[in-house]
Amino acid sequence: MISAKDFIDSKNKSITLLGMSGVGKTHLAKLIGEEGDWFHFSGDYRIGAAHLKEEIISNIANKMKSDSWLKTLLDNNSISINSQVTFDNLEPISAFLGKIGNPEEGGLPFDEFVRRQRLFCEAEKKAMYEVPSFIAKSQAKGFSHFINDAGGSLCELEDPALFKMLSDSTLVVYIKTTKENERVLIERAKTNPKPMYYNPVFFEGAMNTYLLENNLEYAAQINPDDFVGWVFPKLIEDRLVKYSDFASKYGCTIKSDDLHHCKSSNDVLSLISGALS
Repeated sequence: MISAKDFIDSKNKSITLLGMSGVGKTHLAKLIGEEGDWFHFSGDYRIGAAHLKEEIISNIANKMKSDSWLKTLLDNNSISINSQVTFDNLEPISAFLGKIGNPEEGGLPFDEFVRRQRLFCEAEKKAMYEVPSFIAKSQAKGFSHFINDAGGSLCELEDPALFKMLSDSTLVVYIKTTKENERVLIERAKTNPKPMYYNPVFFEGAMNTYLLENNLEYAAQINPDDFVGWVFPKLIEDRLVKYSDFASKYGCTIKSDDLHHCKSSNDVLSLISGALS
């Protein structure tokens, strides 16, 4: 791993951010990018804008076709559909991922949910494998440094070759949560449950446990929002172990509380160099 001195002295820094969604990855990326010579690569944006764009648009079209009036306009090309994914608006990806459960309550059938999870996993891998080429492109455009704002599910991809490639081309920085961060994230999941990606083994075990605890026989009986609120604390617990293992093998760790005290890009760089020390 790179030394603290070499990191600070490097004329071309490249960083991959690792951690739960909502822990401060994008905040760090924006803070450090205030210098102006950092290229901000968002994994989630790349997924929505490129690798899942056609699937997202197709999903929206299928929803619209349930209305006969809109279906006619779509079929005769009177209207068109686009997906407006931005760094700050990833709702089209969430809408595509959906939630497992009762279709009458907005849930997806089991097979369709699993299919979309698989497509998201493939798209995330494609986006992460593009990092070295985007580093080269960003430098060609005049950016000195590069930051890979990876999704919270990076640790779920189970691709050692990908992890090694990221560690070879970037410094992996894990933003570790505090108990208070975790409590806030869990409360947010309960009050505003969002779709998310699950490791297939974790999901199967969690869903079977949920069915058993609630005396349900199959996935179509699941309340989608209730399942997300129930599973999220278990997901955090599972991911924290994976994040820690990832960071110990491939990078360094900073604390979210320390990050939130940073007021400038220099503060962030000092925090990272301190972790490398």
